[in-house]
Amino acid sequence: MNIGMKKTIDLGGGRTITMETGKLARQADGSVVVSSGQTMLLATVVAKKEVMEGQSFLPLSVDYQEKYAAAGRFPGGFFKREARPSEYEILISRLVDRALRPMFPDHYRADTQVLISLISAEKNILPDALAGLAASAALTVSDIPFNGPISEVRVARVNGGFVINPTMTELADADIEIIVAGTMDNIVMVEGEMKEVSEKDMLEAIKAAHEVIRIQCQAQLDLAAEVEKSKVKREYPEEAQDEALLEQMRNALYDRLYQIAAQGNPDKHARKEAFEQVKTDFAAGLSEEEIEEKGKFVDNYFYQLQKEAVRKAVLDKGTRLDGRRTNEIRPIWSEVDYLPAAHGSAVFTRGETQSLTTVTLGTKLDEQTIDGAVIEGKSKFLLHYNFPPFSTGEVKMARFTSRREIGHGNLALRALKPVIPNGNDNPYTIRVVSDILESNGSSSMATVCAGTLALLDAGVKISKPVSGIAMGLIADPVSKRYAVLSDILGDEDHLGDMDFKVTGTRDGITACQMDIKIEGLDYQVLEEALAQAREGRMHILDEMAKTISEPRPDYKPHVPRIVKMTVPKEFIGAIIGPGGKVIQEMQKESGSTIVIEEIGDYGVVDIVSENKESIDYVIKRIKGIIAVPEIGLAYTGKIKSIVPFGAFVEILPGKEGLLHISEIEWRRLEKVEDSGLKVGDEVEVKLLDIDKKTGKLKLSRKVLLPREPRGDRR
Repeated sequence: MNIGMKKTIDLGGGRTITMETGKLARQADGSVVVSSGQTMLLATVVAKKEVMEGQSFLPLSVDYQEKYAAAGRFPGGFFKREARPSEYEILISRLVDRALRPMFPDHYRADTQVLISLISAEKNILPDALAGLAASAALTVSDIPFNGPISEVRVARVNGGFVINPTMTELADADIEIIVAGTMDNIVMVEGEMKEVSEKDMLEAIKAAHEVIRIQCQAQLDLAAEVEKSKVKREYPEEAQDEALLEQMRNALYDRLYQIAAQGNPDKHARKEAFEQVKTDFAAGLSEEEIEEKGKFVDNYFYQLQKEAVRKAVLDKGTRLDGRRTNEIRPIWSEVDYLPAAHGSAVFTRGETQSLTTVTLGTKLDEQTIDGAVIEGKSKFLLHYNFPPFSTGEVKMARFTSRREIGHGNLALRALKPVIPNGNDNPYTIRVVSDILESNGSSSMATVCAGTLALLDAGVKISKPVSGIAMGLIADPVSKRYAVLSDILGDEDHLGDMDFKVTGTRDGITACQMDIKIEGLDYQVLEEALAQAREGRMHILDEMAKTISEPRPDYKPHVPRIVKMTVPKEFIGAIIGPGGKVIQEMQKESGSTIVIEEIGDYGVVDIVSENKESIDYVIKRIKGIIAVPEIGLAYTGKIKSIVPFGAFVEILPGKEGLLHISEIEWRRLEKVEDSGLKVGDEVEVKLLDIDKKTGKLKLSRKVLLPREPRGDRR
């Protein structure tokens, strides 16, 4: 029995992607298995056949989940089963959601659920680059209305050449790594990180990705052509319209809305009140029956007219809602060391957007453990973004970290990661936390700027300051007029056609995130937006430099100092001691924290303390443990025990030798006690020899003492 239909996409170099439908999850409205190597994703989509009455938005949910069994692993935790999604799973869900959401018909309002599961995992293949393709393919082979297909690919520049969907090994050498989503004709989403690359290089990477996206979209169409169900899409009733009311509102309100938009007011709440007053005045002229009957239409048409007026004012006059020119940045002020007890802190305010950001410096014990089905390891640079409701003057339940907060935090982390020092230049685990105190657009970019300032304030030796800017676009497809907007407001994001966030240093881009809401965006417009973003980025860096431009020469007094030591691997056990006895004793006596990690042929020891003397004490103890006794050298040792034939002296930690009774003094002794030595005394001795078979140490004290004249001997 022949079950299922397949299409194969050739990526070159012997790599292929296979799409299969009709074999698994056949009761879903659409299901596809996408495979690359041994990695397999199952994507399913189901939509309700009826729309909830009064539904005014698209209730789309997209969830990506990794099955640990896919990689032959057990989930961590007490329950040993997959539970709440990890940040990595949430980020992939967002990548797919942002690419799919603009592709549904405007009138489509049915409850729709897209589920993507990693069901088989090859360790060197990243599944996130396949998730968008799988989800789109499931929609394309279904009977759900969808203006796709779309696809997503990862493009990386490795050793000067672009690689599509690179392996994890190849990514280690990449200076550009971005996920690009698009249709046959347009780019709809970009997100990724770069190592200070030029705007031109970034555009070339996007173009390279789009070539492959087109091929993958065509493959989906070819697959759907073999699926009978996909040939006739469901029909959902469009919402009833009241054209007479729309015309009435246009005649009564449009000019007032245009005037408010064109005059420009930097106060967000004053603008909102002015627009609301227009709607209130109109509603006051309606009877209660009309409000009850047409209230929903009034709200929808008012938003439609407001959007139209705001956009036209920008295109006509080049003046924005807050009165700025299209390339003008809002006023900036910043301050560092605002929180004296924090290891580093900064306040960054741009217009009506404000971030209070802290930096905390910790040890290896504070590293984050990453325990995904595919990606495992540790992270020593963390960035968390918090968006409380008071930042927009609203009352909302604040119970858990939202997907948006995770996404914005990840973007800021990508922006700053390339300038964070590595290796011996950074012994710390670094946590940056941005609390948004005010918000009117670009809060993630404020986080990047505040994060840079706080890192400099903490004394972290970042290579260069980083700033970020959010770019917008107003485009009229009829007249072909457009305006690129720098440092967009929240309203310009909602009412505009693009949200393009770009971060970087003076020398290049470090991260980007772009969502495009219109079709047919020309690469020339993107090039112009990137050039304008660079100008804005330089201006913001100049403003930040007025507050602080270089890392503080030293960490603050209350920051724990970390000193690193590298020791041969064979000494790790001796430093720890049986049952941890030695290391625990050193920590107790010094008051410091000691962390040991085996890396290759060496052990890396971190000694953490606010007290230099305690660090010096531990260094001395460890040097003693790892020191190798040398014949002919003198040592200050401690007598550990006395026996009839001599004394055992510890010359180095854990290394004892025999001081024979004949080697204590030049004179003949009947017993050790005649010399006055006792257990616990410190004594200067010389290492005479080391037994080659047993390793026993032979010590002498008398050779370090002046020899008495022969006649004075008793």
